Amino acid sequence: MNATAVIRKKKRWWQSYAIWFILPAFVLYTLFVMIPTFNSIYLSFTSWDGISENVRYIGFDNFKEIWESPRVHNALTNTIIVAVALVLLENVVALVLAILVDQVRWFRNLFRSIFYFPVLMSGIIMGFIWMIILNYNFGVVNQLLDMTGLSAIKTDWLGNPDFALLSIILSTVWKASGYYMIIYLAGLQGIPQELLEAASIDGAGKWKQFRHVTFPLLAGATTVCVMLSMINSLKLFDQIAVMTNGGPGFATETLTYIIYKVAFGEGRQGFGTALAIVLFILILIISLIQIRLLRKREVEM
Repeated sequence: MNATAVIRKKKRWWQSYAIWFILPAFVLYTLFVMIPTFNSIYLSFTSWDGISENVRYIGFDNFKEIWESPRVHNALTNTIIVAVALVLLENVVALVLAILVDQVRWFRNLFRSIFYFPVLMSGIIMGFIWMIILNYNFGVVNQLLDMTGLSAIKTDWLGNPDFALLSIILSTVWKASGYYMIIYLAGLQGIPQELLEAASIDGAGKWKQFRHVTFPLLAGATTVCVMLSMINSLKLFDQIAVMTNGGPGFATETLTYIIYKVAFGEGRQGFGTALAIVLFILILIISLIQIRLLRKREVEM
């Protein structure tokens, strides 16, 4: 038996056993992902309330209502505002923090840990913390305004429709920026110092070094951070549920929150499932567009 035949025999032997290593994960994935997914697609065409055995098929009525509902339009608008704001603010803040930490000579690990610490908290805990900070009567923000003589601009940050969504956005930036900072910091530490030194010798200042050397070489880290930030912002739920419960009125309702509200709070599981499918398609489309644009930018740079 020659060497080629031995290799083929070993390959067939491995392939015959490989299926048994793959099978457990495949079964679990099928049971907990694939079957619920196809079941959800079916339920989106029904008027099921989530409890009774009566599942009535209603065709595309749920999707028609989604298209015409002012409440859904408001939630979509809020979702887009939150997504755009979080992607911009989280990435800018994370990049600034990463640059600052990268420049620190002493206690670098301490500062990195401090900035990363909010990431370790769950969205529920973070929401309760910011509820206390933004409380109108005893919150830190309004107390600081009193102490600095700016009592005139005190407001109920979570009870005022003009500031509630902004408060959620800023608190989320505080929580999530440390995560993206770590990714940017890894990218910064992977940039060859010789390139920066060469740019400095050629007369480039700090800003030009960042613009023409550092930032282009962070294209890979930027792609990852923007993608994760966009997906997480479109799925934002915990902070809204704890801090405002979608209010005041419908001022902070997003697609993710309205799915929960109508499916479990209003007993409209079919409509909620249809909304979830719409959200899934929205995330998929945005993700594909982002990947295409950001990957193109990486190649150009």
